[in-house]
Amino acid sequence: MSGNATHDAPTGRGRAPIFLDRDGTLIEEVEYLRRLEDMILLPGAAAAVRRANEAGHPVVVVTNQSGVARGYFTEAFVAESAAHLAALLAREGARLDGHFHCPYHPQGRPPYDREHPDRKPGSGMVLRAAQELNLSRERLRGAWIVGDKRSDLETGAELGLVPVLVRTGYGRETERTLPPDFAQRGGRVFDDLAAAIAWIVGKEKAG
Repeated sequence: MSGNATHDAPTGRGRAPIFLDRDGTLIEEVEYLRRLEDMILLPGAAAAVRRANEAGHPVVVVTNQSGVARGYFTEAFVAESAAHLAALLAREGARLDGHFHCPYHPQGRPPYDREHPDRKPGSGMVLRAAQELNLSRERLRGAWIVGDKRSDLETGAELGLVPVLVRTGYGRETERTLPPDFAQRGGRVFDDLAAAIAWIVGKEKAG
């Protein structure tokens, strides 16, 4: 498998989906997170997800986890960390509608040592999320991709996703080298996920 998904009931209606990077966007950046106790939600992140939930936006994590390919941890641990993240969010009344990961890296170990369309900036995880959550391609156009790395911002460009950079994690470094089409795609930069979600929800309501 190229990753796993965990979600509640399929979401086919409502506002535009919000796709979130995990490390450095939703939780504190830890170089190859290997222990559940090191998973710490960024300030305001759970409240931001809850706000998106309440506004009717499907919220989906799409995360590269090349630590699997590098032998740092297993896919079973990634699944365990996804469940732990869900529990952390649930404590604050927030939920994810999907959680997808890509364990591949071309410099990794077999059987994960290859390129894969799921690996961001590839759009494989977004397309799998759309299929599993009953989201049409039309629903993806104008959806949001929020992250702290250039690979996040470039994900889904051909699908019409709008890139949103947060300055947490590697975001401030990424801000110095934004993709050339960032502004053309309607890209915006915010200090953190809370500010990004507040803008997205406000913009959607206004629209």
